[in-house]
Amino acid sequence: MYMPRHYQETRSEALHGLIDAYPFATVVTHADGELTANHLPFERVGEVLHGHVARGNEMVALDGAPVLVIFRGPHGYVSPNWYPTKHETGREVPTWNYAVVHVHGRLKVIEDATWLRALLERLTDRHEASEPAPWHVSDAPEDHIEKSLRAIVGIEIAIERIEGKFKLSQNHSERNRLGVIAGLRRRDGDGDAELADWMATQETSKP
Repeated sequence: MYMPRHYQETRSEALHGLIDAYPFATVVTHADGELTANHLPFERVGEVLHGHVARGNEMVALDGAPVLVIFRGPHGYVSPNWYPTKHETGREVPTWNYAVVHVHGRLKVIEDATWLRALLERLTDRHEASEPAPWHVSDAPEDHIEKSLRAIVGIEIAIERIEGKFKLSQNHSERNRLGVIAGLRRRDGDGDAELADWMATQETSKP
């Protein structure tokens, strides 16, 4: 990943925080001369990612293969009109702000119904937590659960290398960065508030 120094994020709490907040990832694999991308949610347990795929997924045949897992956080278009310096010099152009984390590791395929069930219970408990009447795996008939478990396999990826790129206007002055935050909040489109919050957090976490 192209990584200008001022966009590089190395703090483990920030990298893990993005993974935890945006667990739906793209998994890139390479086999038989072709690149393949799959999209699935993960659970991070320390330095390990847990997930599952359908038994028919090509990843099932790639036990031990190197993989790249891409987690994408908030992102959005940035108008040059939001920079105070644009109105003084005109020397600004549009850009796109975003935060991403790349995880490199090796795929481990897990054929263990007990492990899989525990994973599914944790995932559903997490994502159902905000529902007025959360659904639980045990709500389904046992024979249906067993049939569903036979149709999937678990995957585990130990994090061997992790890199983060948080492109949040760090190459601009403080007043320009604050102008972008204000512009995002004013526009308030899809994901704009999240991106503004991430930028604001960067401002308050500066030493």
